[in-house]
Amino acid sequence: MILSAGIVVLRHEHERCLVLLLRVYRYWDFPKGEVEAGEDPLQAAIREVAEETGITQLEFPWGQVYRETPPYNSGTRRKIARYYLATTHSKHVTLPVNPALGKAEHDEYRWVDFKQAEALLTPRLVAILHWAATTSQCR
Repeated sequence: MILSAGIVVLRHEHERCLVLLLRVYRYWDFPKGEVEAGEDPLQAAIREVAEETGITQLEFPWGQVYRETPPYNSGTRRKIARYYLATTHSKHVTLPVNPALGKAEHDEYRWVDFKQAEALLTPRLVAILHWAATTSQCR
């Protein structure tokens, strides 16, 4: 089983709570990536957010709480994604070029409210979104 780690990144704007989503093809997700051998999952999640968005200023007011998805993908590459919950004051997002791909990993990003996020995410990730909303008391 492969473990991916990511972060549901929240930002407050004008009394609204926004969540950061990244799109590759038609699929929206939170910033995440595979945990490397010997790497702490939280540190992997922080690294992935920085690599995929340029955001390096994260705060973890709820501590190191996380929620995992059920296993997904078929065959030998079965995965579980673990998501932590953090806030940022950074509005600016960059989609840097991944040297291994020769292009950005994602096609687009959006800061959206929870209702918009729910409409974009798959059911597996909507469960993570609901956990984030309940934990953060942000809607």
